[in-house]
Amino acid sequence: MTRLWLLRHGPVECAEGLCYGASDVKASEPAMQEIAERAAAQLPPGVDFHASPLARCAQLAFALEARRPDLKAQFDTRIAEMSFGRWEGSPWNDIPRAEFDGWLQDFAAAPAGGSGESTNAFMGRVGDAYDAWQASGQDAAWVTHAGVMRAVLLLHQGLRKVDRADQWPVRTIGLGELMLIEAA
Repeated sequence: MTRLWLLRHGPVECAEGLCYGASDVKASEPAMQEIAERAAAQLPPGVDFHASPLARCAQLAFALEARRPDLKAQFDTRIAEMSFGRWEGSPWNDIPRAEFDGWLQDFAAAPAGGSGESTNAFMGRVGDAYDAWQASGQDAAWVTHAGVMRAVLLLHQGLRKVDRADQWPVRTIGLGELMLIEAA
């Protein structure tokens, strides 16, 4: 059995309610240090260690490395958060309802924010990383984002693509949450 630990970054230094998917926002340093301390104690030795290159995940990866010399992050763009196109940096409440509804109506193929990624393009990118983990036969840990973690939940259930928005997991994933996926 191989195991994949998914660790979400901590709170970010931007306004509450802001769309920041692929935006490179930094995380709150005190919270990041606390998350790193907790995760360093929970991750087993010798895991294959990967991180999203976005600042909020890179900060956490470096904090983990400082506590665990056996962890050396490999930065992987495949586990970066989804791009929301022109919505990036806007408050979610300021996104025109008609635009958002239009995206939800063609959730699988429409680019988020008109110029971002489609959900299935995002699923394909994350799926490539997930497949590489499974093919490696090694335990791994990813420092990543809530969207990536939800995509992994679908991939783990065998769902490679979504057709509708109601297929996307609504499970809350807390900041700093560590999730374990096990595969036979």
